[in-house]
Amino acid sequence: MKSRLNRSKHGLITALDIGSSKIACFIARINEGDAIRVVGIGHHASAGVRSGVISDVDAAEETILATVHAAEQMAGETIDSVLVNLSGGAPHSDILHYDVSIAGHEVGDADMRKVLAQGHAACQTDDRELIHCIPVGYTIDGARGIRDPRGMYGERLGVSMHVITAMTGAVRTLITCLNRCRLEVSDIVLAPYSAGLAALVDDEINLGATVIDMGAGTTSMAVFYDGHLIHADSVPVGGSHVTMDIARGLSTPLAHAERMKTLYGNAIASGSDDRELIDVPLMGEEDRDQANHVPRSMLVSIIRPRLEETFELLRGRLEMAGHDRIAGRRVVLTGGGSQLQGVPELAADILDKQVRRGRPLKVAGLADSTGGPAFAACAGLLAFAARRPDEAPTVLAQARSRSTTEEPNGLVGRFGTWLRENF
Repeated sequence: MKSRLNRSKHGLITALDIGSSKIACFIARINEGDAIRVVGIGHHASAGVRSGVISDVDAAEETILATVHAAEQMAGETIDSVLVNLSGGAPHSDILHYDVSIAGHEVGDADMRKVLAQGHAACQTDDRELIHCIPVGYTIDGARGIRDPRGMYGERLGVSMHVITAMTGAVRTLITCLNRCRLEVSDIVLAPYSAGLAALVDDEINLGATVIDMGAGTTSMAVFYDGHLIHADSVPVGGSHVTMDIARGLSTPLAHAERMKTLYGNAIASGSDDRELIDVPLMGEEDRDQANHVPRSMLVSIIRPRLEETFELLRGRLEMAGHDRIAGRRVVLTGGGSQLQGVPELAADILDKQVRRGRPLKVAGLADSTGGPAFAACAGLLAFAARRPDEAPTVLAQARSRSTTEEPNGLVGRFGTWLRENF
């Protein structure tokens, strides 16, 4: 089975996180023992991205180029391929089971490829793109609980696969934008998945934990259990919605609303909030001598309802999917939105779980400013490359990067390409 890891000619891995508020790029070397060391960092305020999806290709292209160039200058290298995060595109997650006949012979690599290929062929649709196809368990003649069936005998080999898809338009627009930047997409990884790979310890991945990645335009989650990603989902609510609520509620410009949220915002009220006054510049007012003053309690009363709504939506999605129990008692928060004061306490209260903030744990070379929760998803792309998850080799990487060239399109063309490259 081929490795999904694509290194540049200089032995570098490049991670690109395209978010609604910022675009970040990490260039790293993966040394012996899969040790990751970042050698180049670039980040820039985002443009042309809304709710995790590119909405203006020209603006996004310009920002991506500036971000990648900054990372290249720091690394002293030029890169030509990237692993990129996907935080929008309405991801859909499901566990499906497929099996094939093995006629009583010993299970080998060819049988593994055959059953995984069947899963791929069955998952392709016209309006959705396959993002991840993760084997989470195998069966031999119906016997479950098998992690690696190679060397075993039976009549039928089955595989349970966690399949994640996203809207084709969002994925193709992302690839087209990166191709215009002269960057090949070596792989696409769901944002909460990569955030979890960066921020979770091994015991959390094995015993069960939920990662909630709180971005500006979307809040997404990933459930890990028994060493695998078993569920993913997102809601179109994020930190920028909190900022807009503040701007509307206090009649202040968005820039000042964001500043107030960062400096004075809190998801939990305190006894001193009514006594502490905040300077609020009014929209359209040029005379700063007549500043408007409001108690901090008013700011908290605007922030908290939106965050409560976000966590309640996630709780409902988790319960609806039936993964609330298997997700365990651990929740790890990542993303820029998780850095607001009081967010872990509010999440613990609404989700009724143990909550902590997460940061990149397995990546060296990050500065203090880029080593926090806001950069977990980007760092997780490097962890994805080093970890080499046992995913089915998808039609993805090759088909995506060629979707704008003369390569065959459609299910038959993509599947034929995969067969040629793996048999």
